[in-house]
Amino acid sequence: QKHVAESGGGSVRTGESMTLSCVASLHLYGGNSMAWFRQASGKEREWVASILRGGEAVAYADSVQGRATISQDNAINTVYLQMNDLKPEDTGKYYCAAHWGPCSGRCDNAGAFHAWGQGTQVTVSS
Repeated sequence: QKHVAESGGGSVRTGESMTLSCVASLHLYGGNSMAWFRQASGKEREWVASILRGGEAVAYADSVQGRATISQDNAINTVYLQMNDLKPEDTGKYYCAAHWGPCSGRCDNAGAFHAWGQGTQVTVSS
């Protein structure tokens, strides 16, 4: 069964950095896209970043622009999200999502994704 799994979450202080990892069960290269979403307690799930169509392009939400970098390692089917200068508002459960077919634009619509990880909690304290 197709699946993805996140890891790397934890507790950090404001201004620190963190890198999340997501391992996919299928190859990342080719016509696929991966994305990170997050959901804070009491809030809607929001898109954070995407790496599009096998690494053709990347896109970021305004809230993390300049502080986040999404990348992938095709050899080990892993996508990363590096976040710097973390803020309390970055706190939430981070989810990795996979889109195994065509995905247009920024691929930021949660409803378009075919597989989701269980989430990894990131807590940023001030």
